Amino acid sequence: MGSITLEHVNKSFGGVEVIPDISLEIADGEFIVFVGPSGCGKSTLLRLIAGLEDVTSGRILIDGEDVSRAAPAQRKLSMVFQSYALYPHMSVRGNIAFPLKMEKAPREKIDQAVNNAAAILNLTDYLDRKPRQLSGGQRQRVAIGRAIVRQPKAFLFDEPLSNLDAALRVAMRLEISELHNKLKTTMVYVTHDQVEAMTMADKIVVLNAGRVEQFGSPLELYQRPANTFVAGFIGSPRMNFIDGAEAARHGAHTIGVRPEHLVVTPEGGDWSGVVKVSEHLGSDTFLHVDVDGIGALTARAPGDVPFRHGETVGLSPMNGRLYRFDAQGLAL
Repeated sequence: MGSITLEHVNKSFGGVEVIPDISLEIADGEFIVFVGPSGCGKSTLLRLIAGLEDVTSGRILIDGEDVSRAAPAQRKLSMVFQSYALYPHMSVRGNIAFPLKMEKAPREKIDQAVNNAAAILNLTDYLDRKPRQLSGGQRQRVAIGRAIVRQPKAFLFDEPLSNLDAALRVAMRLEISELHNKLKTTMVYVTHDQVEAMTMADKIVVLNAGRVEQFGSPLELYQRPANTFVAGFIGSPRMNFIDGAEAARHGAHTIGVRPEHLVVTPEGGDWSGVVKVSEHLGSDTFLHVDVDGIGALTARAPGDVPFRHGETVGLSPMNGRLYRFDAQGLAL
């Protein structure tokens, strides 16, 4: 079991309140992603769960047991860091086995746990190598293997893919998702990359200035954002926002429409504008259009659209795909 409950958790450093008041319920076996911009408090929140930072007030419960003042080792959690934190003089086998050796586990148990973790992570052929002989992705798998052998109640990942190149990030995203499907263990994952969040999570916690803006499934956040912050953060490219008279015409302070929900035509449309930049990405083309009286809008179109810089195009939001927000940025 690995349920995690946060009850009115607050964290302050000196006089600075980093986490004002957060309450969350993470069910056993869920893959939860904390996402948000730099400085939003997501890594601090993960460290509070791990016990690497003390809560200022509130409670943290693991499987219903209050661990708010418990040492990290007593919480039965495993943390995987951004920096791998491998011992360079040890083999892969030694690095994976290290937590169990520190617990003075029997040799047979250590060997079985290491071999099992290596098989799960496709590291069996690399057990006698040193970290310097491995790729970045393989090193990260070793770090995950070291976490697996402890058989934790939950895994905590702190931006584990940020040191990898783009292709490796995609591969490791898939591997971590497959690992979750195999182990069925609770995972809490921190990232600033909303694509990682959308592709990996059962549920996403969107954080902003230490507050939870929205907590829900990836599709829920994409289709029904609670406010302009979530609407602008989830989705790539980000949602277009329009204020002023055009928004008022739709009974809102602000309206939003995602680039993929704008229909581009050679003429006509609800809005008309001039293409300033056309970004061709193969399967997609991103058109950055300057619309009179509104400003810059981004439209996502098929890769073979013929529109180029300087051409006039029409833009129309798809039916039911226009989002309305009030003066406080809350969804209407």
